[in-house]
Amino acid sequence: QVQLVESGGGLVQAGGSLRLSCAASGRIFNFNAMGWYRQAPGKMRELVATITSRGSTMYADSAKGRFTISRDSANITVHLQMNSLKPEDRAVYYCAAGRRLARDYRVYNSWGQGTQVTVSS
Repeated sequence: QVQLVESGGGLVQAGGSLRLSCAASGRIFNFNAMGWYRQAPGKMRELVATITSRGSTMYADSAKGRFTISRDSANITVHLQMNSLKPEDRAVYYCAAGRRLARDYRVYNSWGQGTQVTVSS
């Protein structure tokens, strides 16, 4: 079992930045990929970005060029630096851990509680 705790959400104006962090504990050796998904009201959960322990990454098209995912050397904490935020980025952002890099959220079997990101126009 892996526990994931997110931090860093909040309210920001359009064009601003936020940095999300996710700290993992427990049986982290079972998991190779950690990432961020988001879910807006009335919409499906979607990939934002994900990264493996070796640094391979995958981004949603909407995140490319604006968001950067990184992972510390101990592979315990993953960060999501979000720049040039837009109102459409508003969502609950969830940290996830899984055995492999994938876009499909069903591959990830450990989830955090989520952190709200709100972008005002």
